[in-house]
Amino acid sequence: MAQGNNYGQTSNGVADESPNMLVYRKMEDVVARMQDEKNGIPIRTVKSFLSKIPSVFSGSDIVQWLIKNLTIEDPAVYLCKRTMQNKARLELADYEAESLARLQRAFARKWEFIFMQAEAQAKVDKKRDKIERKILDSQERAFWDVHRPVPGCVNTTEVDIKKSSRMRNPHKTRKSVYGLQNDIRSHSPTHTPTPEMKPPTEDELQQQIKYWQIQLDRHRLKMSKVADSLLSYTEQYVEYDPFLVPPDPSNPWLSDDTTFWELEASKEPSQQRVKRWGFGMDEALKDPVGREQFLKFLESEFSSENLRFWLAVEDLKKRPIREVPSRVQEIWQEFLAPGAPSAINLDSKSYDKTTQNVKEPARYTFEDAQEHIYKLMKSDSYPRFIRSSAYQELLQAKKKGRTIPIFPCHKNCTPTLRGSTNVL
Repeated sequence: MAQGNNYGQTSNGVADESPNMLVYRKMEDVVARMQDEKNGIPIRTVKSFLSKIPSVFSGSDIVQWLIKNLTIEDPAVYLCKRTMQNKARLELADYEAESLARLQRAFARKWEFIFMQAEAQAKVDKKRDKIERKILDSQERAFWDVHRPVPGCVNTTEVDIKKSSRMRNPHKTRKSVYGLQNDIRSHSPTHTPTPEMKPPTEDELQQQIKYWQIQLDRHRLKMSKVADSLLSYTEQYVEYDPFLVPPDPSNPWLSDDTTFWELEASKEPSQQRVKRWGFGMDEALKDPVGREQFLKFLESEFSSENLRFWLAVEDLKKRPIREVPSRVQEIWQEFLAPGAPSAINLDSKSYDKTTQNVKEPARYTFEDAQEHIYKLMKSDSYPRFIRSSAYQELLQAKKKGRTIPIFPCHKNCTPTLRGSTNVL
């Protein structure tokens, strides 16, 4: 009897928090729910030929109660519904497909009923508004990500038994009525009181708000999207890799013939070089002929000052330190000073910061202004250049083997552009 009275307690009278007790607590909660008079397992009296057997329930009653109250079927309905929806956005992961197959084997006899439930839920979802449907989908997926996490992740809805067993000083629970008479909350030795939570301070709330704002602003990509982008990039540049595709006339990395490099630096660009200008603005800028053609196009649109300013700032970064102050003033007077002959358009924030930087000239004085102009050309001027008839005609001429004369820079082109061979 002494041993029974100390059930769930250590030798010093404190309730045990061992891994076994954690399991017992869950089992006890389930048993208590089974014994509930209204929602528990139905108990009845069975009449025999000459006797009555009171308080009887069968094993099938227990199984049906567990299926009904422990939501064993819900994951199966959810996963089955996922297979009926947009596969590109809600495609099952490998571990989810394995779980679905395992549940299908476990509920083989009633799988048709589960499928009907999933189908009915999917039909109801289709009738909802698009935004509401997206919100409900994300909420449902978040719920199952928490309650059925990826294998290997910690299930936050369960107690980690191994971690609990490693704890030197587990959280002490209140003693039960088996050892003390002052616990009026529960008749079980395994229930723990709800700890008192202090309300967060204003500084803590501000830190939480700042943290979640940073999380919302983070740019996230699915691993599948990253892999697709990497494959697309590889396919796009594969013909420019001399180790994957043998170049014409020969590979300079494997032979002493430098003809390939000489052709790459020539004023007559090959079809591959012209095609590469369309991959991105950086590709056009780092090719001397591509820069000249891009500048010629900007001159036709009366916006060549943007590219000339960008190139002048790139040249500034490579100048000797003794020449930097004078060159900063030259760039300021030509592009940014009031009444400048080649004034560029900047937002107020970039202009104010550049104005302050000019007072202490350095190689990166115009960094903010250069970044603003770069984004402006990339989003506006460059796409029009790629769609222009001049670029398309040059591309088609190189495909057919014809030669189109490459015009020199405009007369207002800076010496930096004329003499530079590799800006980037």
